[in-house]
Amino acid sequence: MPQIVVPMIHVPDVRATVEWYQSIGFQTVNTYGNGTPDGLSFAIMSFGNSRAMFNQGGETSSKRRREVDLYIYDVDVDEAYERLKDRVDIIERPHDTFYGMREVIFRDLNRFWITFAQECT
Repeated sequence: MPQIVVPMIHVPDVRATVEWYQSIGFQTVNTYGNGTPDGLSFAIMSFGNSRAMFNQGGETSSKRRREVDLYIYDVDVDEAYERLKDRVDIIERPHDTFYGMREVIFRDLNRFWITFAQECT
């Protein structure tokens, strides 16, 4: 069985993060901590075959640094850009890279970077 790496990202508000990621097309796989005083404390989300975990206790990223980059592979980059361009903070518009990928890069609500990518055709 192939190994799968799933990033765990520490965020300041798991519930807000889940809602934001759902708004761009992620699906919620599972959540934990609904009964805790602080609300939702952990979530697993998916986008196609990609997954990410979000855990309570992190901080919003600063403008100066990139603490987290999610790289989501096999996404129709141009379609994603058209769908999201008025709803997210775009860092780099769709472009082809020297390593053969077409990418669009934007920030999530915590200012973490997300790259949607596909092989150039």
